[in-house]
Amino acid sequence: MDITWEDKSANFEKVTGLLRQAAPEPNSLVVLPEMFATGFSMNTVTIAEPYGGDTEQFLSRMAKEHAIYLIGGAAMRSNHGRPQNKALVFGPKGDLIGFYAKMRPFSPGGESEHYAAGEHPTALKWAECTFAPFVCYDLRFPELFRLVASTRRPELFVVIANWPEKRITHWVRLLQARAIENQAYVVGVNRVGQDPFYSYSGRSLILDYNGEILADAGHGEGSLEGQLDLEALRKYRQGLPFLEDLKAQDVPA
Repeated sequence: MDITWEDKSANFEKVTGLLRQAAPEPNSLVVLPEMFATGFSMNTVTIAEPYGGDTEQFLSRMAKEHAIYLIGGAAMRSNHGRPQNKALVFGPKGDLIGFYAKMRPFSPGGESEHYAAGEHPTALKWAECTFAPFVCYDLRFPELFRLVASTRRPELFVVIANWPEKRITHWVRLLQARAIENQAYVVGVNRVGQDPFYSYSGRSLILDYNGEILADAGHGEGSLEGQLDLEALRKYRQGLPFLEDLKAQDVPA
């Protein structure tokens, strides 16, 4: 989606329309970009929300209305003094089933000066699938993915982003690398359009465990969908048990 800068109402309306147009099947996992309601803003005084704020209420309402699992990014106030850049995950009943705080704020863009880093990755359940959410710049740090892979073996990694157009080739290749090295499906959801600082060209992708692109949203607004063959993934892992040689103590935190 193209995110309207720091305008939550406009972005809520945009997502509402995109969801109705996509008409996802019940219990689908639906993913929105990083900071989908505001854009990648450092204006934390204005945009950061308490728990139970407008963005949480909107995501809860959409998840319940469509009976889906829904992931969306938001700037959230925390107990760390500074807000955190989080991926929020809601279930089909509208309940918050988990969240992840970005562990690597984008220091070249000043994010680390405004947002506190998260402390650890997380893994959540979606039907029979275990998945781990990450946020944008995290993608450049494979050790974060390996940390959760060493303990929880997610079948799916989800990366939500505001990834600039000038580094879009890195986006594609890094998503492929995370899929291959962790023997997992990867969903990467990026925004399109412009904000006051960057241009974005989308390329939201669904990739399989070989790093092959199963679906590509291209450079415009809209949605893409795919189905994960978890049985095929598990057979692949059994045939090539690389993850069995991954030890938690070997992975830097």
